[in-house]
Amino acid sequence: MNMEVVFPSPNGKRVDAKFKGFTIKTDQPSIAGGQGSAPAPFDLFLASIGTCAGIYILNFCQQRDLNTDGIRIVQKMERDRQKGMIDNISLEIELPPDFPEKYKDAVIRSAELCAVKKHIQDPPEFNIKTKVVSPDNL
Repeated sequence: MNMEVVFPSPNGKRVDAKFKGFTIKTDQPSIAGGQGSAPAPFDLFLASIGTCAGIYILNFCQQRDLNTDGIRIVQKMERDRQKGMIDNISLEIELPPDFPEKYKDAVIRSAELCAVKKHIQDPPEFNIKTKVVSPDNL
């Protein structure tokens, strides 16, 4: 499985990923020299956590014909000021008052199935190298 990362503008801070027929656009905020035309890569990383949990919750509800109106996830991130990195992420699943009590714990278990979370908890190995290619192979 391959993803291609390209630099669409030599003057800006855009970096796009091409994967499975989609172009995922990123940009840096203006304070970092970009135009803020798309989310920053790290913002997409953070969004992938909540949206991944969300798809598991959505599937859980759809399999049981549970109405998803009023369900949302509030993702909160806490930063370790010394390291400058996120050190705590919490997902709060907000449910409407009529959500069946018997499914509340199961909704949490569904969110915990998130593949993004599992990969963070058991990270892959990273290998970074260079390769020179001729202009005809670009």
